[in-house]
Amino acid sequence: MDPISIYADERTKNARDDFTIDQNWDQFTPEEHGTWDILYQRQMECLPGRACDEFINGLKALNLGRGGIPDYEIINKELMKLTGWQVVAVPCLVPDDVFFEHLANRRFPAGNFIRKRNQLDYIQEPDVFHDVFGHVPMLTDSVFADYMEAYGKGGMRALGFDRLKALAALYWYTVEFGLINTPKGMRIYGAGIVSSHNESIFSLEARSPNRIHFDLERVMRTDYCIDDFQQTYFVNASFEELFRATVETDFAPLYERLNPSSDFTPTAAIESDRVYTRGTQEYSRAGGRKRGIKAV
Repeated sequence: MDPISIYADERTKNARDDFTIDQNWDQFTPEEHGTWDILYQRQMECLPGRACDEFINGLKALNLGRGGIPDYEIINKELMKLTGWQVVAVPCLVPDDVFFEHLANRRFPAGNFIRKRNQLDYIQEPDVFHDVFGHVPMLTDSVFADYMEAYGKGGMRALGFDRLKALAALYWYTVEFGLINTPKGMRIYGAGIVSSHNESIFSLEARSPNRIHFDLERVMRTDYCIDDFQQTYFVNASFEELFRATVETDFAPLYERLNPSSDFTPTAAIESDRVYTRGTQEYSRAGGRKRGIKAV
């Protein structure tokens, strides 16, 4: 989500005022559908035992493995029945106000392109695989779906407070890179993890990152990595905890306490943290992806 900006190229030409476009599903090529299938199969070999049940159940409910890039017209029928959400196609990342308004109205904007075969392991701009495979299954869960709507509404209110960095951190460390404790053990639910083969393993099994219990203000005061694996993951006790923290918090005084920039680095573990794993930070100190360091 950060930075949310308009990619100034030909992809925005046919966008509506809300940045949506027609999906034009029949214009995807066999190679593009094949790329989805490769990514899907790879993740389905990796995620059992790592992803939370809500995510796996969402994949099944929407039948995202039926073959090729999903047709939004088809999956939206099921998604609308389950939680009242729908997926809308956008050409690229959209501005903050547009993004928040879509979420507040139970619309999830998904990129209408898929990565190249030489980008299977990493792509900086979110594509249809990240957006649909990573995000949409969780929208079949009623509590998480309510959290996403509440986040969108909170974002619309936050626009006048100059604290979008803090609000972006909340999205980053929950929707994109969140972990959750379950009776079966710690599991993944964040879209940035479940759509990444290597980070699915790194987030749960590597020695390097911190794993710290979720605290709303602590999360919103923490900086994050936008182009590498996270060096801190925040862990929720339940999705109800996440939802309550969002809807029961008066954000106005919280925004007044927060700095426009972050107080804590992505590697920080502080005295008040409830720490599950204090990471070695070896991956970060070695230079991470930029230095070609293996994460796990």
